[in-house]
Amino acid sequence: MSTRIADLDPGGAPLLGEPLPVEFANTRYAVRGVPQEGLAEPEHLAAWLRDIAPRLAGPPSDTALLAVDAADLAAALDLRECVAALLRATMTDTAPAADVATRLNAYTRAAPHWRELTWPTASTRTEAAPIAAVLAELASATIDLVTGPDRAELRPCHGPGCVLHFVKNNPRREWCSAGCGNRARVARHYQRTKNAPRI
Repeated sequence: MSTRIADLDPGGAPLLGEPLPVEFANTRYAVRGVPQEGLAEPEHLAAWLRDIAPRLAGPPSDTALLAVDAADLAAALDLRECVAALLRATMTDTAPAADVATRLNAYTRAAPHWRELTWPTASTRTEAAPIAAVLAELASATIDLVTGPDRAELRPCHGPGCVLHFVKNNPRREWCSAGCGNRARVARHYQRTKNAPRI
């Protein structure tokens, strides 16, 4: 029986509606403070790309997703490491390691692209392999994020044990998700009641 794209195991990485570079960095996450790898297998990468496809300018075909292999996964993990380093550097207002920008730029150069009119719409075209094209798009989106107006709004989640990031789109937002906010409130309540004097 052949594998269907809809049946691919997503690996558990959360999708929270953040900008794609943040979503990509967040594929390394934590459950109750225990680090988890959302892209442990090529199948996980293919499923994650399937799930973000509607947000991509040049989404890969089902055939390309079913062909994701260990080399594609290794490239994606290397790019994710660059993206995470750039997000951390941006949030802490520090410079990333010297090779991070060089590695990220290699991904953007690997898939030159152009727009073509396909009346009555336009589409993005490239001669790069499908997964290389997606990685180039993620690398370009990272450059836009860390150099654009949202850079000042990048935040780490303050939820207990959470390692995710988000773009603060509301002045009161301090967590990546409502679940982390609830856990933080429960933890604060526990600390207050634990330390309260007994009558």
